[in-house]
Amino acid sequence: MTIQFYGIPNCDTVKKARTWLEAQGLDYAFHDYKKEGADAARLGEWAEAVGWEALLNRRGTTFRKLPEVAREGIDRDKAIALMVEQPSMIKRPVVEHGDQVLVGFDPAAWAAALG
Repeated sequence: MTIQFYGIPNCDTVKKARTWLEAQGLDYAFHDYKKEGADAARLGEWAEAVGWEALLNRRGTTFRKLPEVAREGIDRDKAIALMVEQPSMIKRPVVEHGDQVLVGFDPAAWAAALG
C-alpha cells in the first residue's frame, strides 16, 4: 500500500519526514500543494479523521498575516476554505496510509503507524 504524502517541498518538516521515509525504505507518492493545490473534499475527510484544528497551521506566517477579521470566528468550513485558498495554512506534512491520517511529523508515531 503506497503512502500518500502531502506537503510543500521547501518546508523543513517535510524535508525531515521525507528523509525519514526514505531511510525506512518506505515508498510514497508526494503531492505538492504549491503545484497541485489542496482539495476541499480531501481536507473535509481529514478534518473528520483528525479534526480541522489539527490541520490548520495557526503558527505559520501565512495565517498570522491574515487580516484579523479573517482569523476571527474560524470554524470547520471557514478553516477548510482558508486552506484551499492558501495551502500553506495546512499543517505539514499530512500522510494517508490505509485508513490512517497523520498530521505533522513525529518519528515515533510514524514508526508505529507506518513501520
